[in-house]
Amino acid sequence: MDEIETPVVSVEDVCRDVLEKNWRDGFTVPADGLYPHQWLWDSCFIAIGLAKYDVQRAQTEIRSLLRGQWSNGMLPHMIFDDSDAHKRDRNIWQSWRNPHAPDRLSTSGMTQPPMLAEAVVRIGEKLDKVERRGWYQDMFPALVQYHSWLYRERDPHDEGLALLIHPWESGLDNSPPWIDQLHMHSRPLWVTIVEKLRLDKVFLLFRRDTKHVPPGQRLSAIDSLLYFTVLQRLKRKDWDIEKILSRSHFTLQDLTFNCVLIRANSHLKDIAKFIGRELPEDLQTSMEKAEEALELCWDGFYKQYYSRTFITRKLVKEPSIATLMPLYAGCITKERAEELVKLLSSAQQFAGKYPVPSVPFSSEWYKELGYWQGPTWINTNWLIADGLDRYGYEKEAEHIRAQSIKAVEEHGPYEYFSAQTGQPAGAKNFSWTAALIIAMKQEN
Repeated sequence: MDEIETPVVSVEDVCRDVLEKNWRDGFTVPADGLYPHQWLWDSCFIAIGLAKYDVQRAQTEIRSLLRGQWSNGMLPHMIFDDSDAHKRDRNIWQSWRNPHAPDRLSTSGMTQPPMLAEAVVRIGEKLDKVERRGWYQDMFPALVQYHSWLYRERDPHDEGLALLIHPWESGLDNSPPWIDQLHMHSRPLWVTIVEKLRLDKVFLLFRRDTKHVPPGQRLSAIDSLLYFTVLQRLKRKDWDIEKILSRSHFTLQDLTFNCVLIRANSHLKDIAKFIGRELPEDLQTSMEKAEEALELCWDGFYKQYYSRTFITRKLVKEPSIATLMPLYAGCITKERAEELVKLLSSAQQFAGKYPVPSVPFSSEWYKELGYWQGPTWINTNWLIADGLDRYGYEKEAEHIRAQSIKAVEEHGPYEYFSAQTGQPAGAKNFSWTAALIIAMKQEN
């Protein structure tokens, strides 16, 4: 008898299947079990991948995201599942304490990197001219309100750089710059006592993430406690920025966030031009300042970009993948871009077998599978590759995409991977990994 050939399943088919399984009646959860809600930049990355083969579903993903927009323009980083199973999550955040929060659903009280404009444009590219115009017109008011909120409330000194009030807003939750500042400014006595008495392991019993992923691949128990204390402080201030900034030393002008915002500004300008609309004058002024202000984050000695503290204006010189994000922003000089590409090609920095590590190999913070302190993430790879292409470094971009695809072909769409071996870690069947591999396959 002739042998029956087993059909070859492509990585794209695997990734589409993951996105189907993670679909929840209008949006896609990042991963079943571990991440049961809708996240801001997750949905944007997911929509970028969905647009490659199902534009209508990509549009639905974004429209679902906008249902959580606050009346002041803020887009929350989470929209909570409204089932009884997640009542505890909603009560922890209590978005209803702020009068601008939506009445009929619960959200977080903070935002995340503003990837919305990028997702809107990527979807628009798949539509014909008439459909694109209608799509952009629908999205334009929410985008303007969000960008205006970012500069109105998060740039109080009118510098051009937005500040963040919690590490979760950065998307790179426990990256070295944030942990450094967290330990310096937000370490209450009771947390120190917990650590000295070694009671932090008890806290693991109450964490959802370590029930799905080994503790060594997540934030430490102490850092998680510190993050929670910051959240509680912000909640007590009703998520009101004036109250928060009146007594706050833990605020950063995060580099990654501002690079994403600068690129989003560029997209918003293109959208406005396409539909013949004018952006508010004050917003245009802030956008122009942003590109110039990014140079305040450059350090001439180390030839790198860093985040800045909002209070002291000092650079937080803890190296991380954030230093490469100005490539995605697209507003730096070719000379600056060349310096960043040198870091990508250095074995001491970011040139791993499966680039790009979230922390350089030479850093004292580097942990091979330590959440945002070492592993390769597909979303940051996508951002960096996109920037490299626009600066003319096509080979470098192709290499990053090729190795990203290889890691997923070998192991499946996990949350993150070892930059040294490609070993998978974090959540299985992770949605933005699946979505962006679909995008990378078509872009490479």
